[in-house]
Amino acid sequence: METCSIRFLCLAVVFFLGFNASPAKAVERELRGAGATFPLPFYHRIFDAYFRQTGIKIHYQGIGSGGGISQIIERKIDFGGTDAFMTPQEMKEAGAPVIHIPTCLGAVALTYNLPENPMLRFTPGVLADIFLGKIQRWDDQKIAAINGEAKLPAMNIRVVHRSDGSGTTHIFSEYLSKTISEWQEKVGTGKSLNWPVGTGAKGNPGVAGSVKQIPGSIGYVELIYALGNDMTVGAVKNRNGRYISPTPDSVSLAAEVPLPDDTHISLTDTHADNGYPISSFTWLVLYREQNYAGRNKERAEEVVKLLRWIIRDGQKFARPLHYAPLSPEAASKANHLIEAITYGGHPLTR
Repeated sequence: METCSIRFLCLAVVFFLGFNASPAKAVERELRGAGATFPLPFYHRIFDAYFRQTGIKIHYQGIGSGGGISQIIERKIDFGGTDAFMTPQEMKEAGAPVIHIPTCLGAVALTYNLPENPMLRFTPGVLADIFLGKIQRWDDQKIAAINGEAKLPAMNIRVVHRSDGSGTTHIFSEYLSKTISEWQEKVGTGKSLNWPVGTGAKGNPGVAGSVKQIPGSIGYVELIYALGNDMTVGAVKNRNGRYISPTPDSVSLAAEVPLPDDTHISLTDTHADNGYPISSFTWLVLYREQNYAGRNKERAEEVVKLLRWIIRDGQKFARPLHYAPLSPEAASKANHLIEAITYGGHPLTR
């Protein structure tokens, strides 16, 4: 009887220790991120591949760049996703240095819903006039003048834009602000805007879905959302006078410019001869010093391992999803930024 009691006690101790150890261990098998929907298909694919390879599950919510930045500032997540680097005010609100790790490049495409969906061209001026509400019909002379023999329907234009804080909106509005002074004066650049006309939809999926459902509509989305829904996209005139369609190659060309060490660079209205003019990096943002808010070192190490994998092995998934992979220079800059991540002041990559 005494032997049975001792055996039972030993089993109870083992069960108790195992029960109390497993939740702590499980925490390090999951990481949390949130933010941009611009790279969401890419992130879903690479995070699934990473889980299959390592067993580390990544929970990433596509809530828009504004939401991702807010949640990293509030320290609710391990990393945020954004298509616009943080503003000086946002960096101040963060209360500690935040670094931006580029993960891939993408294109903001103009997609529309017209009978027979002709392949159309757009100039910055025509795009600004459409989204300002100055051009209201598809058969307007300004559209016809740059589209040759394209069959333009006698339909009203119905603008669809983002309703949430969005890096995609920032990229699109930044492009128009750079190229059209009236847009800069009346609307400007931002993740959220006071739109002169149009209907709002949440996320890139929401805009793509609305355009597909509304005859005569036009909206701006990351390229994969248009192609994934079998929607037509327009070519946009770049600063060198060439009408460029959004593709991984034309986006890669847009990034053939000198990159700063912190990778804070705008690619809109690129000087590259054959670059698509509404292109951008997308970034994951996180605190450089990872010892905060009770985080343990093991969790910080898993974040760093994930980032290193993204800029190396993860790049092979970009092009099949119509994103552009990082150039060797961009990957090198990203690696140097990752090497600067610390825990208690000590680097995590050595």
